[in-house]
Amino acid sequence: MKIVELILDEDQEIGVEAISVVENPAIEEDFIALKSQEFKLAEVDKERRILMGALLIPNKPIYRRSGDDEYYIYFSKETVLKASQMYLMQGNQNNSTLEHQYKIQGLSLVESWLVEDKVHDKSVKYGMDLPLGTWVGSVKVNNDKIWNEFVKTGKVKGFSIEGYFADKMERPKEAIIEDLSKEDLMVQRIIDIIKDSDNE
Repeated sequence: MKIVELILDEDQEIGVEAISVVENPAIEEDFIALKSQEFKLAEVDKERRILMGALLIPNKPIYRRSGDDEYYIYFSKETVLKASQMYLMQGNQNNSTLEHQYKIQGLSLVESWLVEDKVHDKSVKYGMDLPLGTWVGSVKVNNDKIWNEFVKTGKVKGFSIEGYFADKMERPKEAIIEDLSKEDLMVQRIIDIIKDSDNE
């Protein structure tokens, strides 16, 4: 099965246009709903309505199928960094969709960072174990219907990005992270064999 690196096209520089809240995030990371109880704000703020989670994880193979064609895509650390910066520079903080199908109002990216420290990163405080270079975001939900009917009921569990990327057929320069399914393990073994043959 082929592995395709998605990159930002230097000529177009479109990148990520929106963040979608979805039931099954492609990067397989659920977000955490932050509530006031965690901060002991008591009467000051009953619910903060903030969702925190991974937006893009570098070097994580993501399965794709297009007709009969099956393959994996991945993003390098460099592309994740550039995508996170371009998203904010282009003012897309309020662009959101539900399951990549419906544009929704009232969701805003209010915090965005890359994991740079496995011990002291803010994501660790909330029980997330994310690879270095992961783009993490906090989204404020000011949409009652989305919060009550989708977030609180667990119908949406994570984030998924929407955007335009070019592809280049090349194996990863960095190791693919090892939180893999059986199918992913097969791809990892192929990558390891290729790397071993390059080193001989």
